[in-house]
Amino acid sequence: MTARGTREDRDADDLDVEEALALVNDGNGFDRGSARVPAAAPAEGHEGRRSRAHDTPHRATPWPEARAVAARAGRAAGARRTPVSVTLDAALGLVLAAPLTALTDLPSFDTSAMDGWAVAGPGPWDVRDEGVLAGQTGPDTLADGEAVRIATGARIPADTTAVLRSEHGRLDEKGRLHASPEPSPGQDIRPRGQECRNGDQLLPNGAVITPAVLGLAAAAGYDTLAAVPRPRVEVLVLGDELLTEGRPHDGLIRDALGPMLPPWLRALGAEVVAVRRLGDDAKALQRAVSSSLADLIVTTGGTAGGPVDHVHPVLRRLEAELLVDGVTVRPGHPMLLARLADGRHLVGLPGNPLAAVSGLLTLAEPLLGALATRPAPEPYTLPLRDAVHGHPYDTRLIPVVLRGDAAVPLHYNGPAMLRGIAAADALAVVPPGGARAGQEAELLDLPWAAAGIGACFT
Repeated sequence: MTARGTREDRDADDLDVEEALALVNDGNGFDRGSARVPAAAPAEGHEGRRSRAHDTPHRATPWPEARAVAARAGRAAGARRTPVSVTLDAALGLVLAAPLTALTDLPSFDTSAMDGWAVAGPGPWDVRDEGVLAGQTGPDTLADGEAVRIATGARIPADTTAVLRSEHGRLDEKGRLHASPEPSPGQDIRPRGQECRNGDQLLPNGAVITPAVLGLAAAAGYDTLAAVPRPRVEVLVLGDELLTEGRPHDGLIRDALGPMLPPWLRALGAEVVAVRRLGDDAKALQRAVSSSLADLIVTTGGTAGGPVDHVHPVLRRLEAELLVDGVTVRPGHPMLLARLADGRHLVGLPGNPLAAVSGLLTLAEPLLGALATRPAPEPYTLPLRDAVHGHPYDTRLIPVVLRGDAAVPLHYNGPAMLRGIAAADALAVVPPGGARAGQEAELLDLPWAAAGIGACFT
């Protein structure tokens, strides 16, 4: 957690609402009553904003476009990655690098769909002494008028007419089996190849490997799968003021991002290969970036223009290409995305915790998803239960909880705060000027949204 106090790290959350409104109420058409803002200046073309890190800075990128730029960068880099062969127990969450094709018929033999009797011909039937259990061999064939006890999943003997369910059969005093009602031919038999035939495509290239996919792959005969490897991420925590244990004291504060970012990145499908704390040391940062073998380097803090903000100077010395240099979003305006000379990427997150979360969801999440070739989640909206103040010009990301068919904005949503996001299910995307109660807002889900955390600060 850092709090540099630079102008770049300040957002509307740091200002009184009236002060923020006054910033633009200078005869330029801002209407407080309608919460409208003047039209933004036309955005430069994508190529116009792209520059080497030593070129003249460009205007911040609009928030939706910043996410699109990150996704495009990830797709371009992901296309060059080599698929890997992984065992089923290590494949969860990866993406198939080749179609999943059945290696056998499913089922691979006629099986019983119920516990009961395999019967041949019309009843009543003489019941054979032996039974057939799953995984065991029974009689090879049945003659007309014969039946044999059979368990669900067991192999059906040849010439079986149907399976008579246990609850539909009764034995008379002579041990003969009677049916009520009589089963129809083929009843409760799963024929060989009912689900698929050997060689059928079960799932296409690019499908996400879920627990159900692992089960299907095992049933279809697979021990390993060809998959897109997890993107490797290295986290560089910057700041001399950060403590790794104990309580804040003497101007020093606890590092909140070091514990938070690695599990969050893993939840986004990344392999976190290292977490390094460098302090405010430009040479150490340059060595770390130059020597890293990760697909993505994530830095925390140092992205603004203060005396110890070294990320931009280091990127200039490394001749990195700035794809995004600042985003019109609050919190998190001074985030950045750079492509290094060797094709790897660096996402620079602001040091304030919620601002860092904003950068993570704006730039790192779409880039990592594209690197892993995961399909982008479908956007969705919900109405806001309460009105939300907006920044005059920039998008705001506000922690919300989902209650029924509405999103409830949370308090404690300043750029240096984590109390709101810790209780949140999602972040609401609030357009410039704010949103009224009942207005639909796009939502960005958080990885733990399904955990059902009940804490709420409304």
